[in-house]
Amino acid sequence: MRFTCSQCGQDHEGFSDLAVDAPHYFYTVPEAERERRCRLGSDLCTIDDEDFFIRGLLEIPILGTSGTFAYGIWTSVSETNFRRYVEIFDDPDQAREGPYFGWFSNKLPGYPDTLTLKLMAHLRDEKTRPCFTLEPTDHPLAVEQRQGITPARLQEIYEANLHA
Repeated sequence: MRFTCSQCGQDHEGFSDLAVDAPHYFYTVPEAERERRCRLGSDLCTIDDEDFFIRGLLEIPILGTSGTFAYGIWTSVSETNFRRYVEIFDDPDQAREGPYFGWFSNKLPGYPDTLTLKLMAHLRDEKTRPCFTLEPTDHPLAVEQRQGITPARLQEIYEANLHA
């Protein structure tokens, strides 16, 4: 899908899923201390061996299509659930585990504070990243996950992230 950005006036080709490289809290650790205090991989993060995060997908249906849009985001989980997830990370039958409770651990452009959102992390088989389901609240992101978004709203989300 091609669209003309309402913010920069340029044409952009297609929509892709959006991803956040690390939990918000990773960036609150001074850069000079991160190597010592943090362990960050593509799917797992720990801070001071006290805070534990896993990466997953928050999927939102796109109305009028059979497609979904996904945010690759991070959630905090308990140490027990984190250690269990690490233990079964390579198990092709992960879906029998969980779900795990977590706190949304990223701020997303174009939404009110998302760090206060509760979610459940549903593990999936074949080493697919977990699917995150938000608690059903009136927060706009939770409403969009439940009800879906229009292609026009997807463009707004994309523009907010392109120009954040």
